Amino acid sequence: MEHLSSLQNLQALSALLSTPADEESDEEDGKQNVKPMARMGPGHIGALSSASGKEKKAVNSAYLKKNTKDIWDVDEVTEGTHLDDLADLRPQPEYEIILKQTVGTEDLFLGMSRKDPSSMCCESMLVRVKLPDTKASDLVLDVRETFLDLRTPKYKLGLHLPHPVHSGEGTARFITERAELEITLPMNRPLDCINLA
Repeated sequence: MEHLSSLQNLQALSALLSTPADEESDEEDGKQNVKPMARMGPGHIGALSSASGKEKKAVNSAYLKKNTKDIWDVDEVTEGTHLDDLADLRPQPEYEIILKQTVGTEDLFLGMSRKDPSSMCCESMLVRVKLPDTKASDLVLDVRETFLDLRTPKYKLGLHLPHPVHSGEGTARFITERAELEITLPMNRPLDCINLA
């Protein structure tokens, strides 16, 4: 008797879960019977977009033309935006960044300290900027912890520094023979007292 009641329960459950014959319009078209929930995918979540199918295909094809290995587009990245003036069309001068470290004979020949040739053991940073046809009186220099801003009547340079520096302890000198500005900045790294001890 119990067996019959469980069979009746299963049949009732089956009737509840099956779709009525009048809602199965897919079978009339010759398609397989697919439940409405099975036809939904991740694209059905959220508000429906008002773009037509042709517009969606055009957007998708434009996206696929780009290199898919790129993480971002070059136009999306703007460097030095917090101090950069887009209306200023002065060119950027040539520059180079050189990391320096103090090395003595005990480091070079005996290897007594824990210094190595890596950039982690460097104490200061030298920024050389070539400024042709410029006088020392024309320079306007502003150094912050992670940014260097240099302005002259002919050039502008907004440079993000690779390491934080002590901006108040740096030195700068202009070499007129080469028309070159040398800026020496001691690096500010919180673990130098441990790493370089």
